[in-house]
Amino acid sequence: MEIYRGHIVYSKNKDELVELTNGYIVVTDGIIQGVYKDLPKEYIDNKVIDFGNGVIIPAFSDLHVHAPQYPNRGIAMDKLLSNWLNDYTFPLESKYKDLEFAKQVYQAFVNDLIKHGTMHAVILGTIHNPATDFLMDLLENKGIQAYVGKVNMDKDSPSYLIETTDQSIKDTKAFIKKHINNKYAKAILTPRFAPTCSFKLLKELGKLAKEYNVPTQTHIVESLWEKEEAKKCFDGCRCDMQIYDETGLLNVQPFIAAHFIFPSEEDIKLLKDHNGYAVTCPDATTNVIAGIMPTGKLIDTGINLAIGSDISAGSYLGIYRQVASVVRLSKLKQFYEPENRTVHFNEAFYMATKSGGKIFDKVGSLELGYYFDALVIDGLEDSFMKLSPIQLVERFCYAGDSHHIVHRYLRGKEI
Repeated sequence: MEIYRGHIVYSKNKDELVELTNGYIVVTDGIIQGVYKDLPKEYIDNKVIDFGNGVIIPAFSDLHVHAPQYPNRGIAMDKLLSNWLNDYTFPLESKYKDLEFAKQVYQAFVNDLIKHGTMHAVILGTIHNPATDFLMDLLENKGIQAYVGKVNMDKDSPSYLIETTDQSIKDTKAFIKKHINNKYAKAILTPRFAPTCSFKLLKELGKLAKEYNVPTQTHIVESLWEKEEAKKCFDGCRCDMQIYDETGLLNVQPFIAAHFIFPSEEDIKLLKDHNGYAVTCPDATTNVIAGIMPTGKLIDTGINLAIGSDISAGSYLGIYRQVASVVRLSKLKQFYEPENRTVHFNEAFYMATKSGGKIFDKVGSLELGYYFDALVIDGLEDSFMKLSPIQLVERFCYAGDSHHIVHRYLRGKEI
């Protein structure tokens, strides 16, 4: 048993943050047994690990990140989405046919995830099985809860990244079977986005989803071009989400819809009906100018929402900074489109922790029965003005960095 003392902040729901000043968390075998303002008498003789003025918060979940794009974070940001992909991103992804290159990148990527307090993630690899296998094994050995996808793309892509349909399915099936007994890092089907996949490929992926009970991640209505191109490529489909519905890819949860910037009402209904997740990637959307998700509107529909760093369209791996950017961009959206409302900090923090964590196993909160996947943040307070624990967390999301994370816990063990 471990007992931790410090300020405590976590999401009760999308509207309410729980705040305890100088509270206690009791943990047994990595699972939270209770959160207390005053330590119960039965624990009074136990050793207490005291974090002083540190604030204990849940570890973060990143529900959309491209591991192979990690070398390009913070560079190559001078083009819009289509040219950015063709001129910078696709050439980089072709390098992952070299397993030694992939190993160097993926080791750095996973270490940086942990450094920034991300203990759970939904990750895209590339079309290359050996490299993506290595990434999967690395996460599994570290104990990071993740969904990892071998990317599928059999049309309208650069020649050096395009697959035949049969080879794409064969490699995907091999990838699933290789990792089917993993405890922490699980396979997820990853058609890149509708215009890069044939109907036959998506139908075959739908069969794999059913056969192996594997969920799906993809990019959905990320840009106005993609929204219209998807309908052109799949004649008769009224919206992007219908393509995945008709190919059977919505039937295994969770379905991860990255970006979801220009959804129709039908897109929203299909995603909600299948309990899917819309993932906003605010820094990415400003870097490549795809558009701004109507986040406030989507919250009000009751749809599941989460946050992604979207490295390397996004340039910073820390999800805490994305929390601040969600609020910032929602204000910009409302300024130009008054029918959209501002997202509050409580809602954005919930998306980055408890909401995103729901697709994993009891993570994203500090409530009874949850895993103690937690961070301790410190060094954010001024000597001349006292801040509340919630204010310290907000400052961390706007002005903090990884050095403010002074302790990291994964299932109760400090890492």
